Amino acid sequence: MSSVHLREAAQSDMESVLALYATIEDDPADAMTLEQARAVWAQFARYPSYRLWVACDAADRDAVIGTYALLVMHNLAHRGAPSAIVEDVVVSPARQGRGVGRQMMAHAMQQAREAGCYKLALSSNACRKGAHAFYESLGFAQHGLSFVVEPLT
Repeated sequence: MSSVHLREAAQSDMESVLALYATIEDDPADAMTLEQARAVWAQFARYPSYRLWVACDAADRDAVIGTYALLVMHNLAHRGAPSAIVEDVVVSPARQGRGVGRQMMAHAMQQAREAGCYKLALSSNACRKGAHAFYESLGFAQHGLSFVVEPLT
């Protein structure tokens, strides 16, 4: 198992994060430019509990090898207990299968636990069977159905 250091992303990490996202995009045209990504990342500060995390090689804390985003939402239901959503989980293809994703998800679960969340949810593309098996190995269970609508533009 690879040892990683998890930290909140910094603006200087954006190129590395974009390179990771490029590995999971269906179409290279879907990748953001660095300028676009920095503008979106700056908007994260407007959300009280939305963070982008990076996993770095323990020996080189500037070498980003994985990333995920975590949103903690406050709710009026469930007695006001917050819930959390993890999104955009990706590990460098060269580092997959070495425990990086497992450590990132343990970190996400701990962040949600510390925030008092009653659940941590994620979604995964229906065709990513390997990802589904990975999440199930961590204790995630399929729950309900997800529905999406394509952009209305």
